[in-house]
Amino acid sequence: QVQLVESGGRLVQAGESLRLSCVASGDILSIDEVEWYRQRPGRQRELVAWITQTGSTNYRDSMKGRATVSRDDVQNTVYLQMNSLTPDDTALYYCSLLITPRTGEPRGDYRGQGTQVTVSS
Repeated sequence: QVQLVESGGRLVQAGESLRLSCVASGDILSIDEVEWYRQRPGRQRELVAWITQTGSTNYRDSMKGRATVSRDDVQNTVYLQMNSLTPDDTALYYCSLLITPRTGEPRGDYRGQGTQVTVSS
């Protein structure tokens, strides 16, 4: 059974930084693409950043230059570093990992419960 747990979200003031973490546990053979999403109040889910198995990264326009996504495949952990946060970044952030389990089950998307980021002005 694969589980994802995000952490690192909290209340911060505008201009501050946060590093979110997403730890995958269970019977994992490999982790392919990793995506970070956010759900802002009253808005549709947004793709914030992603990183491929080879380390290629990409970001939504509003996060370019302010965010860095990274991964530690030994620890099965992914990170999202966000700087210069603004109130518009207030959202529930969650990770989505494309994982191949060791159990022989097919590769699939696994998603955590999310971690709340609140940015005050």
